[in-house]
Amino acid sequence: MMRIIVTLVLTLFFLVTITVLAQRRNRDTSPKIPESVTVHRDIAYVTDGHERQKLDLYVPADTGENLPLIIWVHGGAWLGGNKTHYRPMEYLSAGYAGASINYRLSQHAVFPAQIEDVKAAIRWLRANAETYRLDPNRFAAWGSSAGGHLVAMLGTAGDVAEFEVGKNLEVSSKVQAVVDYFGPTDFLQMDAHRLPDGLVHDAPDSPESKLVGGPIQEHKDRVAKANPITYVSKDDSPFLIIHGDQDKLVPFHQSMLLNDALEKAGVPVTFYRVEGGGHGWFRDPKVPEVTKTFLEQHLKPTQSR
Repeated sequence: MMRIIVTLVLTLFFLVTITVLAQRRNRDTSPKIPESVTVHRDIAYVTDGHERQKLDLYVPADTGENLPLIIWVHGGAWLGGNKTHYRPMEYLSAGYAGASINYRLSQHAVFPAQIEDVKAAIRWLRANAETYRLDPNRFAAWGSSAGGHLVAMLGTAGDVAEFEVGKNLEVSSKVQAVVDYFGPTDFLQMDAHRLPDGLVHDAPDSPESKLVGGPIQEHKDRVAKANPITYVSKDDSPFLIIHGDQDKLVPFHQSMLLNDALEKAGVPVTFYRVEGGGHGWFRDPKVPEVTKTFLEQHLKPTQSR
């Protein structure tokens, strides 16, 4: 029993350490906010809601047109992370506005609270698009790891009314493009395809088990509800999926499953495999190139021709 407890504690410590290191690395390497960008911090997208139900909005100087919006959804195993670091900062100098979203973590509420929050944030942004000079028809959602899972849910479950909770229900929570960096999909298959020294996901204290409120193999119905593949249909948003094939936290196979399901349904999808890549921190120069091309194609189609 003591051995199991020690293993679980070490696993949680490992996850927290990875999250902290990732956030520090991102802060150290991210470009500064351009001087021409106005930042609106801690906007509540749910009235009188949880302290995590807030977003930051980055709006470049007025160019005479409403701008496409890139929405960042942070990772952190649904246990940590925050909106402070806006990952696509460089795009604020390239004709895009930006938003960074916080959402309730698994210690606050189990799934589907997380996708309910992200959808509520999208609806708030669309309902207030004119006020902040955003183009409501050009929204992209970009996330990594747990954030990748949530943006994938946005892409496939954009039309699932069950997850629409709260205000601004008269507008859609669908996005026009999804950038999924190594997000989990089918939790039940993670351990079958994990690397030999990879994280154990079937454990009762794993991030996935915490997210659904119990050991994943004992709650397969809850896992199916949290699986973006469950909702795939031909009218889903175009996807870009990027994943390292040596990822020890989220097996590469997870993105293979999503890619195959999207292709089978006829959804436009680009799947880029990072050879030798781990859980992010990619050095492959093709990663930013592929991402930039994808966003231009779907948010600035006239410029990408």
